[in-house]
Amino acid sequence: MTKIRQPAVAGTFYPADPDQLKLLLAHYLNDVAIDKKVPKAIIAPHAGYIYSGPIAASVYARLQSASNIINRVFLIGPSHRVGFHGLAVSTAEQFSTPLGTIDIDTDAVKQIAELPFVSYLDQAHEQEHSLEVHLPFLQTILKEFLLVPVVAGDAAVDQVCQLLEQFWGEPETLIVVSSDLSHFHDYKTAQIMDRATSDIIEQLQYEKLGSDFACGCVPVCGLLALARKKKLQVRTIDLRNSGDTAGSGDKTRVVGYGAYVIE
Repeated sequence: MTKIRQPAVAGTFYPADPDQLKLLLAHYLNDVAIDKKVPKAIIAPHAGYIYSGPIAASVYARLQSASNIINRVFLIGPSHRVGFHGLAVSTAEQFSTPLGTIDIDTDAVKQIAELPFVSYLDQAHEQEHSLEVHLPFLQTILKEFLLVPVVAGDAAVDQVCQLLEQFWGEPETLIVVSSDLSHFHDYKTAQIMDRATSDIIEQLQYEKLGSDFACGCVPVCGLLALARKKKLQVRTIDLRNSGDTAGSGDKTRVVGYGAYVIE
């Protein structure tokens, strides 16, 4: 029997009804001007769609012209519920969302699990939203693809960099790094902090980035280290917070969201 990782946050972070989910994703993606230049890697947020969906859509829309080229996605995000050292992969053969199932690239997972800092840890994946919220976007944009899902625990920058580099030279593989930015500051403070974080990201100064700036600082720093090593540039596509997007309009405690590309 196929082992499937079932959705954990459908109905809370995004609609559980497939038709409602498709309509919402189409709304977000249709609001974005399409750029024909396809990124090799993206950084996108992982909050509930009413908060971060428009920001995530700003980079996912840029993949549309490569929907027939990209057939594998390496997706890495931070652990919010389980503490562990290193990086965690899953024994699941498929990940499921209301839009259907996604096959896991089990060969790639087995290969990276041989690294001393990567281990199978299903508990890290079972309730983790930082990967799951990206899957409906990927299912909408891409035709068919295999998934390599990784949850980052307490890992070193060079470990993440080493792992990402294994997938970098392959044109059919997209790298997705999941991270939100500042958490629970007032609107103006968040704007200042998130602008400073975006400057750090664009300048590839990962040594200056900590968890106060981005909850996904571990995978983000690994990507920035790889970008610096390969002399690449990161570009900010969108930078907003929940005070800009959420219907409640509460600006006393907001969460920051940024979208970035490496092309």
